[in-house]
Amino acid sequence: MDRQHTRFNRSALVLLALAPLALAACSNGGKAKKDQSYLAQDVETLYSAARETLAKRQYRLAGAQFDEVERQHPYSVWARRAQLMSSFAYYAAGEYQEAIGAAQRFLSLHPGSREAPYAYYMVALSHYNQIMPVNKDQKTTQQALDSLGELIRRYPNTDYAADARLKIDLARDHLAGKEMEIGRFYQSQGLYLAAIIRFRTVIEKFDTTSHAPEALHRLVESYLAMGIPEEATKSAAVLGNNYPESKWYERSYKLIGRWVPDAPKKMANQGGQ
Repeated sequence: MDRQHTRFNRSALVLLALAPLALAACSNGGKAKKDQSYLAQDVETLYSAARETLAKRQYRLAGAQFDEVERQHPYSVWARRAQLMSSFAYYAAGEYQEAIGAAQRFLSLHPGSREAPYAYYMVALSHYNQIMPVNKDQKTTQQALDSLGELIRRYPNTDYAADARLKIDLARDHLAGKEMEIGRFYQSQGLYLAAIIRFRTVIEKFDTTSHAPEALHRLVESYLAMGIPEEATKSAAVLGNNYPESKWYERSYKLIGRWVPDAPKKMANQGGQ
């Protein structure tokens, strides 16, 4: 995920520049010393101090200071702004649960706000950035898909939704990669039926991902290992029909040719090479 996260961070910075953070750039209130950040102060001073901390890239502290604006002045317009800024600050600090919490507080209090798309985006990004490697549990990947999907459903014509669509593709590819990893493990253990179930899941649920050609080839291998050449031939034909230039089709074609003498003719009739 490092490469994906690098792409994500770049795109996020562009979108965050478009976000309603500009709403927050207003106050010229007095400075607050760090050791006075949590004392009772007027709202403009608190907010200004939090923005200055954010500008210094002290993101975790900035998030806490924006929270303090909300705590001390919960019914002010500054509290509304502070919730969004807190979410962004915590996100930048890698404190994703705090970022989600701040954005969700904003949404619970201001569901019809024009800044709501940005809040949904922060929730989705925070889930997305917690996606684990394919050898780990993929609960966070599903949470990312759910929150990205919700953003698209609610605000389909926003820049946030456009970025969410790209991230959904990456998250789906990640889930397909998890299925492939499990399937390959079962296959290596001779548990071909269990492997086939995983590979078929990739074909049926994640057919547009980069893992689909390999999944079809692994089906060919597994069906042949189980002594079911007819199913192997069908899978190879589908592979050839959809991915004729794939290295996986080349491998399947050669494999089928060794196991099933008349397979090339059958595959041609079914749409293969």
